Amino acid sequence: MNVGAAKTSSQSACETRLYFIRHAHSDYVHGRELERGLSAEGMQAAKTVRLRLEGEGIGVFVSSPYRRAVDTVRPLAEAAGREIMIYDDLRERLVTGVSDLGPEGFLEAKRLCYADLRYRPPGGENSEEARKRALSVIHGLLRRYPGERIAIGTHGDILTLMLGGWDERYGFDFWEKLSMPDVYCARFAGQTFIGAERIPTEVPHSSTFD
Repeated sequence: MNVGAAKTSSQSACETRLYFIRHAHSDYVHGRELERGLSAEGMQAAKTVRLRLEGEGIGVFVSSPYRRAVDTVRPLAEAAGREIMIYDDLRERLVTGVSDLGPEGFLEAKRLCYADLRYRPPGGENSEEARKRALSVIHGLLRRYPGERIAIGTHGDILTLMLGGWDERYGFDFWEKLSMPDVYCARFAGQTFIGAERIPTEVPHSSTFD
């Protein structure tokens, strides 16, 4: 799915590009959001992401603290000889507490979270809160690295919420169609969002779980 939004008629000569990399496949284990890593399929897909993006001139690498996000970006960062900076506020938005909702319950909770950005699932975080803390990191990166190309290890839900902060067309339907992995390049003139487009990674696996 490609969604682009022109927010300004003139593009700054100092365009910053953010490469949002939704993590590759990870076997879901309830309650292990922080430490669960990539499956064998996911590790191979992370190498595909590296091959696809290593010619983009990316010089800055950041990630959610979750292992599956870090491990998806790691091959690309290592190829560039760069460290990955971890930002806790880029973590995935949780929609479950101590109870495992199962696939159907999980999907319904997601629907509710996107239908009402202030809806707080039991034990989880509402959309407004998650978007605000993630975008705070993004705005800081745009100020610190103007004109750079930045890779961001991320997750399906928080990626959707961030893009939705600039363009409301990014919502539940967009989230549901994301793949593992998936890559979207967002362009900025200063702090102004110009647009975003998907960069195909040719990895077919998709899932509603993140």
